[in-house]
Amino acid sequence: MSGLFDLTGSLAVVTGASRGIGFAMATALAAAGADIIGVSSGIPPQGSAIADTVASHGRSFEARAVDFADRDAVIALGDDLRDRGVDILINNAGTIERQPAEQHALELWDRVIAVNLSSQFVLTQALAHGMLERGRGKIVFTASLLSFQGGINVPGYAAAKSGIAGLVKALANEWTERGVNVNAIAPGYIATDNTAALRSDPGRSRAIVDRIPAGRWGNPDDLAGATVFLSSSASDYVSGVVLPVDGGWLGR
Repeated sequence: MSGLFDLTGSLAVVTGASRGIGFAMATALAAAGADIIGVSSGIPPQGSAIADTVASHGRSFEARAVDFADRDAVIALGDDLRDRGVDILINNAGTIERQPAEQHALELWDRVIAVNLSSQFVLTQALAHGMLERGRGKIVFTASLLSFQGGINVPGYAAAKSGIAGLVKALANEWTERGVNVNAIAPGYIATDNTAALRSDPGRSRAIVDRIPAGRWGNPDDLAGATVFLSSSASDYVSGVVLPVDGGWLGR
């Protein structure tokens, strides 16, 4: 049974890999046997924490510094990795901007949509070519609870993450029969930089925890199992799914 989750010999690209959820995802894949190409806007070529962590699992790590708000840079990354034989693509890079909708600056809207949705498609399109030619591959997006709900003061983020849910289904409809599984993980309220503003508000943080059946904020490592599952042969008959990992939030 453990062989279903064995990623030995696989090459995984993980965006947003230098911290938070992406760090945990890259670590989990390395622990399962995958070599990692980690992509983040400010990741150094050598000596990053994620590089050291991946190496501690005996796997190779390659860093790529790319700003996902820069479409040309994302296109160049896709062109560069197109022929590398990537087996797993984890589309996790993301950003959030908080402003009420009536005040939400258009430049913030444009950046959030570019980083969280448009660039995800650009990179996926590039790397899917090789996967489709080989007849196998795993693509996993990071969705959100706001793929199902509207949120408050984050209209661009909610729109982008709802778009990710639709994109996952659209790509799965086209690519599943060709051997490429496309799915998403929807993290619940996870303790990361993106949720720092919520966690620093005692009333809001308590209201959130009170609704979560698990009774706590999630940790990035809570995403590890779902990441390995959707990246491995254990999920070969799973495609087009947005899998919540939320401590039971959506069931409440």
